[in-house]
Amino acid sequence: MEATVTHLTLEELEAALDHLRRAPKDEGVVELIVCRPDVGRREVLEEAEFDIEKGLIGDNWHVRGSSKTPDGSAHPEMQINIMNSRVTALVAQEKERWPLAGDQLYIDMNLGRENLPPGSHLAIGSVVLEVSPLPHTGCKKFVQRFGAEAMQFVNSPLGKQLCLRGINARIIQSGTIKVGQTARKI
Repeated sequence: MEATVTHLTLEELEAALDHLRRAPKDEGVVELIVCRPDVGRREVLEEAEFDIEKGLIGDNWHVRGSSKTPDGSAHPEMQINIMNSRVTALVAQEKERWPLAGDQLYIDMNLGRENLPPGSHLAIGSVVLEVSPLPHTGCKKFVQRFGAEAMQFVNSPLGKQLCLRGINARIIQSGTIKVGQTARKI
């Protein structure tokens, strides 16, 4: 999955902004579901179960913990990571590299703060997610896999406003999500 790919320049990334901004605002398609059973492992799923307490079933979110909680336990506001599939396609360049971004859901939808402010709800399949106020900014692995300029692009002031690195969410209604289903703002 980590084949050698030339990272895009900031100029190449910025040239795609109009395409990224045209992502659907009210409804988008789930293009990929990824489970992270262990550090560094990714399993691409066609269908996944999401649980209010455990997160995506089979994912390591609940056992991995977080440096953002006082006791190091899993952060409830960072249960599910969602990335706009247009941004993923841009930085990853090849669909088989999308899981390297580290998110669980890849949706063709505008995830920007103006469109989906914290507290917004998304219905996907029988699942309902609530957008977290905590920013999703990426990590050093994102830089290694997609380049320093990709990180600079997604974390620029405009990138943060558009949530190009993605958003965090928590599950408020358990259920199942399948690839190809529609994610709707509710």
